[in-house]
Amino acid sequence: MSESTKKHKAEAPKKLKFGIFICSTSRYQESKKGKHVEDVSGDLIESLLKNVGHIISFRKIIPDDKSSIEKGIRYALNSADVDAVVLCGGTGIAPSDVTVETVSLFFEKVLPGFGEIFRRLSFDKIGSAAVLSRAIAGVAKGKAFFCIPGSPDAVKLCFEKLILPETAHIVKHARE
Repeated sequence: MSESTKKHKAEAPKKLKFGIFICSTSRYQESKKGKHVEDVSGDLIESLLKNVGHIISFRKIIPDDKSSIEKGIRYALNSADVDAVVLCGGTGIAPSDVTVETVSLFFEKVLPGFGEIFRRLSFDKIGSAAVLSRAIAGVAKGKAFFCIPGSPDAVKLCFEKLILPETAHIVKHARE
């Protein structure tokens, strides 16, 4: 790691406030019916963040549709209690997967390295199926946004290798 990167990371905030959106139309519909919804990836995200001292500002299951995602992003952008947002799910190639298209319209800056590195790390684990992921990250209004796949293995990989090590650094620079 370069000296400037070490310096920037040392100056970055130590505790961040995260918002979590689980983008899943089927889970959203089940929750609206009052049924218990198992959310393994959401539980894992929350656990990984809390284990390193970050704060969960909110966690919501929303449908993977443009209107709901836009509403969620606007909420996060206007909230003083959010430094970073994770959108889990909706990053595949099915016609119903609209998370990436919707969120990317809000980005002031795209972080192409996030998706590139995630797909490279995924390739090492799952092989050529990694090309099906459209994971992406960007910044807007001094906040970091991550669109990640919904599988627990992908969540663990994203958080351990990319999100946990770099989010504070990203937020620091986004707020300069």
